[in-house]
Amino acid sequence: MQLRDKVAIVTGASSGIGQSIALAFAREGAAVAVNYARDTGGAEAAVKEIEAGGGRAIAIQADVSKPEDVKNLVGQAVQQFGRLDVMVNNAGVEHKMPFLETPLEVWEEIIAVNLTGPWLGCQEAARQMVEQGGPGRIVNVSSVHEDVAMPTNSPYCAAKGGLRMLTRTIAVELAPHAVTVNNVAPGAIETPMDASLEANTDQMSRLLSEIPLGRMGHPEEVASLAVYLASDAAAYITGSTFVIDGGMTRQAGSL
Repeated sequence: MQLRDKVAIVTGASSGIGQSIALAFAREGAAVAVNYARDTGGAEAAVKEIEAGGGRAIAIQADVSKPEDVKNLVGQAVQQFGRLDVMVNNAGVEHKMPFLETPLEVWEEIIAVNLTGPWLGCQEAARQMVEQGGPGRIVNVSSVHEDVAMPTNSPYCAAKGGLRMLTRTIAVELAPHAVTVNNVAPGAIETPMDASLEANTDQMSRLLSEIPLGRMGHPEEVASLAVYLASDAAAYITGSTFVIDGGMTRQAGSL
């Protein structure tokens, strides 16, 4: 088991990529704090599945854009499991609309959850890891759109671009404490967030034509990459982004 005796927090883990990461971590031996904002049922289902497999898990509600919620999230995980070894900042939101029609409140919401949330999560987790004497692993779930423009999605792209530089900067600061910080950048992945896209035959055809491997990725594939970055095998990797997109960014045309 790659994460035996580790303790991890995964934000936004009630569905999609976050839930897959939580389940994969548990299979690899980690005790997991399954964070959710509103989907109590999804979080509890993940906990039950982990416990049914002999693992340890707890569901913790927290809005990652709120400092007190994030502090409580880390505090509850440490109180329950005794320490914190891995922090996965996965929670995110997205609202697509033309730039000229995007209201300020949409910008503020997306930046709050997708950029301020990881900043708060990284800081609280790193404080705990440093206090423990290290080492620690922070894995941020970014997107290919930290680098690739996506019209009608400017707040989301800005947040992911900011996450890229946040990761790089704090990786340097935290390196003396043996706390590594890396990004996982998924491309098109089959999650509830992309359900409307998958239902549109024309859009799906255009999307798949941009992906050399000719398919969308699976959440479990992203989870496998997160497991590696959270493991001791990745101790010499920090400040990097790992793209998992079927080659899309190497062939992208009119995304």
